[in-house]
Amino acid sequence: MAVLLHRLGHGAYRHRKLVLGIWLFVLAALITCVGVFGSKLDDRFSVPGTESQRALDSLSKTLPEASGASAQIVFTAPEGHRVTEAPYAAAIARAVAEADRAPQVSEVVDPQSSGAVSGDRTTAIVQIQYPVQTAEVRTSSVDAIQDAARTAETDGLRTSVGGSVFNSKGVHVGPSEIIGVAVALLVLVVTFGSLLAAGMALLPALIGVAVGLAGLLALAPAVSISSTAVTLALMLGLAVGIDYVLFILSRHRQQLARGTDPKESVALAVGTAGSAVVFAGITVIIALSALSVIGIPFLTTMGLGAAGAVLVAVLAAITLVPAVAGFAGSRLAPKPGTRAARRAADAEGATGRTTLGTRWTKWVIAKPLLTVLAVAGILVTLALPVMDLRLALPDNGAAPHASTERKAYDTISEKFGPGFNGPLLVLAETDDGTADASSQAGAQVAEKLSTLKNVKAVLPPQPTGDPTQSVITVLPASGPDSVRTDQLVRDIREAAPDLRDDTGASVAVTGTTAVNIDVSNRLSDSLLPFVAIVVGLSLLLLMIVFRSLVIPVKAAVGFLLSVGASLGLVVAVFQWGWLADVLGVPHSGPVVSFLPIILIGVLFGLAMDYEVFLVSGMREEWAHTGRARQSVVDGARHSVRVVTAAALIMFTVFAGFFPLDDSLIKPIAFALAVGVAIDAFAVRMTLVPAVLALAGRGAWWLPAWLDRILPDLDVEGSSLQKAAPAAPAEAEHKSPEPVS
Repeated sequence: MAVLLHRLGHGAYRHRKLVLGIWLFVLAALITCVGVFGSKLDDRFSVPGTESQRALDSLSKTLPEASGASAQIVFTAPEGHRVTEAPYAAAIARAVAEADRAPQVSEVVDPQSSGAVSGDRTTAIVQIQYPVQTAEVRTSSVDAIQDAARTAETDGLRTSVGGSVFNSKGVHVGPSEIIGVAVALLVLVVTFGSLLAAGMALLPALIGVAVGLAGLLALAPAVSISSTAVTLALMLGLAVGIDYVLFILSRHRQQLARGTDPKESVALAVGTAGSAVVFAGITVIIALSALSVIGIPFLTTMGLGAAGAVLVAVLAAITLVPAVAGFAGSRLAPKPGTRAARRAADAEGATGRTTLGTRWTKWVIAKPLLTVLAVAGILVTLALPVMDLRLALPDNGAAPHASTERKAYDTISEKFGPGFNGPLLVLAETDDGTADASSQAGAQVAEKLSTLKNVKAVLPPQPTGDPTQSVITVLPASGPDSVRTDQLVRDIREAAPDLRDDTGASVAVTGTTAVNIDVSNRLSDSLLPFVAIVVGLSLLLLMIVFRSLVIPVKAAVGFLLSVGASLGLVVAVFQWGWLADVLGVPHSGPVVSFLPIILIGVLFGLAMDYEVFLVSGMREEWAHTGRARQSVVDGARHSVRVVTAAALIMFTVFAGFFPLDDSLIKPIAFALAVGVAIDAFAVRMTLVPAVLALAGRGAWWLPAWLDRILPDLDVEGSSLQKAAPAAPAEAEHKSPEPVS
């Protein structure tokens, strides 16, 4: 792999105008496709094969309003008054009439018809149904509903608008994300000591992100892609794109500082650091692509979309970086006497000075057992909240307090009970094809459902376009993300055989709440198998790369500690509400159901990334000197600074998405930011050196029979290092031929 990438680096450097032109042409073509064929994103959560999804698919044909998007206008009378008073009742009636004229609306149900008036007569709800999904509801329609609500405010009523139409519909890139990129640029400037080098590191990464994002959006007309998938692809593309470029460009500048010819230097950098980039990228891609085996469409597109963004980032790093470096030539070399030149010399050990990374590593391994116990103890403590982990999909109850959908949600919970925000739909079907038989069976089912525990109310059966069907709305006494609501769904399904025997109707629980519960349960069931696959993959890959048994086991344990500590902090902040006000978290409740799997997939790739860059230098020193403990110190000297910069960049990019008022993105951004920080600084830079120092020579042992059967990927580029001249300063005016 190293030799192939070396040749690729040579070719990209030599044909730099062509390479840059191809990337820009592809970007322009994709942007054109998005502009011409682009369609709306699809934020539906579905679980094919489940009872709730089958019933919902049936209702989409026989009663589209029940499976489509919904909106609610909540009216509250002034203090001391009631919504049933003549002036306020007239204002609500006018708002109902105006909402009924809104585009795409199929049905508007006034409070008198539905009985949606609170017991104290101070609050009323107008229900609005759409025959289409949330992604297909036009902004003009939502605006018309909000305008209808505002007309009632002129008569003294307080109003708020909620419902599924306020689900996230797109990608928002604002000041916080731009600040994150600006901080990343600052880290690059400090790392390289050069504004030119920092800018040239950022350019390929940004082009790669733009191509990856435009490519994903261009697929929207043909593939169901959610806004969360696009935002995750943007986050990952930015983070790994900048990191991968940083690894290759920093190696290139170190070699330029030694006097290596620019063309050969960039080829060597692509062959060595680029090999590690390709390996790290492949691990991220495999882990994210593995999300497709869970069988949930929105998670599949999320994983594959993010994997595609990482793939583009890898391609940009190994082709655009040498091309861009070709335009700069020798100008990227640190100038003699500058801090950047001294750092490059320090990294090679040429000055005899002790770098910060060396001092840190020496301090860590001075008492390695104490270091291991301290770090492991802290991470295990941070992971303890995971024992209370609850998973669910967020609703408007997790929206910002000032938003209209959150106000509507809170008012409904207070005046009507939390279950009104998450009704269950029970589809009753009879074998008898007459409407009378179906209606009678539906009424019997409704009566029996009302006796179940945690049921607050059961509405009369509603007929559908199929005479054998009726739909019964069940209002739980608990909220949609409550464990008690989950149990109620289980109770109804367990009672289904008895209901069929007693009423002659088969029943299926569906609706948004039931679908979300099924999604969360499917993800919970998939979590442990997915962890096993990822950990097993890490053991195999690292065994191949480092020809060792200790290093893969240590890396897998460290990865599990990182994931556990990150999830523990997520539970403490987002579920328990610790520091929620300080961090601007608007709601405490269950963790986003797909967050753990996304965190595991992403953090796995990043952990392998840092593991390879840190340990490969230590292995190289061990191969040269045979001194186990000293190789840990000398190997860290090469890479600690670059890995630190890479982790800081990742942290700032992920943290830049945290201020978003999006109940899906905020916890994911938090989890990835703290996960990167914990894994890079606590595990890779602290725990790893300590464990290797404890293991001594045994850290690099692999049974001979296993060594023979494992393939040699040469991720470190050993073949190139052996073939490369030690001091090619005399080749300054003559570019060497590619190594073969």
